[in-house]
Amino acid sequence: MRQKYFFGYGSLVNRATHDYGQTRPARLAGWRRIWRHTDLRPVAYLTAVPDPTSTIDGLIAHVPGDDWHALDTREHAYDRIPVCDHVTHDAPDPINISVYTVPEGKHGRPSAEHPVLLSYIDTVVQGYLDIFGETGAHHFFSTTSGWSAPILDDRSAPIYPRAQSLTPKETALVDTHLDALNTTRIPLSKAHPSLRR
Repeated sequence: MRQKYFFGYGSLVNRATHDYGQTRPARLAGWRRIWRHTDLRPVAYLTAVPDPTSTIDGLIAHVPGDDWHALDTREHAYDRIPVCDHVTHDAPDPINISVYTVPEGKHGRPSAEHPVLLSYIDTVVQGYLDIFGETGAHHFFSTTSGWSAPILDDRSAPIYPRAQSLTPKETALVDTHLDALNTTRIPLSKAHPSLRR
């Protein structure tokens, strides 16, 4: 029986946010990341959507005991679907790979009430820097759509529960890319009341 693996393309790329083993860099063809909001979460997160023109870098990792329960709980706003035939990797044994996605019709665009968290972006980009270097971080920004989404600047008091501390160099890289994309940041003091602690 083939072992079960997931393909992570957002925070799961940052190995500091989980303890899943047998991690390996991988590429998923025919998909693109996009910022979306669902009614199951107060803020917007990344999802992957089919796009035949795009390929995204990510991380595959073994699901402990081939039991999806813990990961399905973490990714409760997503559906899990098989993508084995679309993933390139160097795992030595045959494996089954799934990806978490929010299907069309179950998500909406981010808004001031449901923004993207800067602490989440920081965490994701740190993961890409760790595994793929600066080239990989650049590829993350270029293969992600929806940067018109408002970004809540919660870096000083992270709302994202698995937020990581960045080095000054990592922070500068994130800010440089966000500035180049002309993103809009909302000060934490102006966060929607539902997001305030």
